[in-house]
Amino acid sequence: MQQTYQYGWIIPFIPLPIPILIGVGLLLFPTATKNLRRMWSFQSVLLLSIVMIFSINLSIQQINSNSIYQYVWSWIINNDFSLEFGYLIDPLTSIMSILITTVGIMVLIYSDNYMAHDQAYLRFFAYMSFFSTSMLGLVTSSNLIQIYIFWELVGMCSYLLIGFWFTRPLAANACQKAFVTNRIGDFGLLLGILGFYWITGSFEFRDLFEIFNNLIYNNEVNFLFVTLCAVLLFAGAVAKSAQFPLHVWLPDAMEGPTPISALIHAATMVAAGIFLVARLLPLFIVIPYIMNFISLIGIITVLLGATLALAQKDIKRGLAYSTMSQLGYMMLALGMGSYRSALFHLITHAYSKALLFLGSGSVIHSMETIVGYSPYKSQNMVLMGGLTKHVPITKSTFLLGTLSLCGIPPLACFWSKDEILNDSWLYSTIFAIIAWATAGLTAFYMFRIYLLTFEGHFHFHFQNYIGKQKTPFYSISLWGKGASKRINKNLPLLTMNNNESSSFFSKRTYPIDDNVRNVIRPFITITHFEDKKYYSYPYESDNTMLFPLLVLGLFTLFVGFIGIPFNQEGVDLDILSKWLTPSINLLHQKLNNSMNWYEFLKDAVFSVSIAYLGIFIASFLYKPPYSSLLNFDLINSVLKRGPKRILWDKIINGIYNWSYNRAYMDSFYTTSLTGGIRRLAELTHFFDRRVIDGITNGVGVISFFIGEAIKYIGGGRISSYLFFYLFYLAIFLLVSFFI
Repeated sequence: MQQTYQYGWIIPFIPLPIPILIGVGLLLFPTATKNLRRMWSFQSVLLLSIVMIFSINLSIQQINSNSIYQYVWSWIINNDFSLEFGYLIDPLTSIMSILITTVGIMVLIYSDNYMAHDQAYLRFFAYMSFFSTSMLGLVTSSNLIQIYIFWELVGMCSYLLIGFWFTRPLAANACQKAFVTNRIGDFGLLLGILGFYWITGSFEFRDLFEIFNNLIYNNEVNFLFVTLCAVLLFAGAVAKSAQFPLHVWLPDAMEGPTPISALIHAATMVAAGIFLVARLLPLFIVIPYIMNFISLIGIITVLLGATLALAQKDIKRGLAYSTMSQLGYMMLALGMGSYRSALFHLITHAYSKALLFLGSGSVIHSMETIVGYSPYKSQNMVLMGGLTKHVPITKSTFLLGTLSLCGIPPLACFWSKDEILNDSWLYSTIFAIIAWATAGLTAFYMFRIYLLTFEGHFHFHFQNYIGKQKTPFYSISLWGKGASKRINKNLPLLTMNNNESSSFFSKRTYPIDDNVRNVIRPFITITHFEDKKYYSYPYESDNTMLFPLLVLGLFTLFVGFIGIPFNQEGVDLDILSKWLTPSINLLHQKLNNSMNWYEFLKDAVFSVSIAYLGIFIASFLYKPPYSSLLNFDLINSVLKRGPKRILWDKIINGIYNWSYNRAYMDSFYTTSLTGGIRRLAELTHFFDRRVIDGITNGVGVISFFIGEAIKYIGGGRISSYLFFYLFYLAIFLLVSFFI
């Protein structure tokens, strides 16, 4: 066992050869490297599989031995300062490593087909492998400086992958928005790291916790300064995990390829903030008020994310706000001190949300085979519907993920979310009410997404653009650069509504490139002879995209059982609790290994009832054959005209506007921060140009005029010079006399 731990340092470096070799190959042998591009995807999957097997082996040993292993070596030594690098293998590390590798393998297999038509296929896999290296380095880091280095590398990979299709103005704006927003949190993280080093003199976690606890116990620290440093550390987690108020970058990050959304912005990178708080929880838990602050940010994010997901039309943005809300649940659990519940929900949510994002990518991929679809219309749920008979496997797996996120037993998220909800009652009644109400909202918006996408009839018909004219079928490419010639000039150039775009840096509306794919797929065409209208329907994705969906579906079905004690007499603890025992002992907490099944079932009935209520309301408003419009009309007819109808309209419009306009926070930031900085820059420019430069230029102009005037005074007569000399001398003497 000790020998296995000694090789833990290679975990981050196993995927690293892929981006290096791809970069060297494209530089030296570009043609051969591009021709063998499928080989690189296979090697990416192979190397990440090796990391997965190694991580699983370490996890099994930890479950059996309840051990923590750390190895460090000195990097910089100068007098009293010593900077050490190393790696830490504990339950938190092994959990994150397994999540990164298992989800990463599925996403890489999925991406091989999803990105097959993209000219930057190799660049995509190079970025993905480098991200895996950075994320694995982050979770195995043994000190704060090492975490910060990999933290920034992960942020760089996120920036590159969000802006992967950088020729799109919206993608370019989105990656810049993510970069700027995360720099705010990362600057706070750096200040917090330096502050705690100033207090304790160490970056190493073990030394940091021990020294700081002794200082707190002996009352030898300034609690105001310590709290400020803790808040700054937490700011890094707030930005990375899209917590309020630095959450605004996450929905716009959906401009990147869908596999990126599944891996980075649902399962792994956004979980880095949760990982950081969990890693530093022994530090936070002894600081007054900081745990309350963490739980407050968590519960605000829980409610805000759920309300913002209610009226989204873009399927990926709806799932992004759902991710934000679920990350809020994890942060709430950490703020309450429920370490086990937070990590349990981190595991179950990662697989369920990765399944949902990859399912949405399968839908988007199939919708782009529809004539007249732009990349943005293929993500618009309003133009979907009726996909059940066309993509049955995608529909089944998406439904599985939806039910899991809604908290329906026995799926994964039911067990973890129910645990957080029960713990919230013991912490705060107000927080518990908000958390339970948000569980109902989660069921509502998730089933709204599912019903709008898969149920009913297909909403978009090509004749909306071309009438009854028979036109060659083609699709506008989502895959980057391609041919720039429009096949049929009768088709309008589609534009994106700016309300649904990233407007952080620009308010212009850009035309969408009418590129075509390099490979045109065959279309399923149905002809209705009565009115001679022509339609094209989507079809199921290829097997390489369906296989990850099925595997993640199995995880969604069974991964929740790791947190359930099957036999209380024969087994003291469930698998997850036994796994986390060393970390929980570090927090000086006790595990409650006895489960009162009566209390559990009573709470479960309550939580499941709330979930079913949300599902029922969503089904009433959105389930065919009734459309949401018809059901709203039914409600309006019941209320008739009068004060109740006016109040109902105001409530519905208020909720819709709040959700669709992102709680007006983007507009607020654009006006106050972006606009304020621009106004300050304009004022500074005016002051510099008119005042600073004005003084300098004024001195020059005055000197010029004085020189010109003096030039005419000099006539060459000595008597005139003497007169002026005596005249100015007299004036000087008079002034001196009176002063």
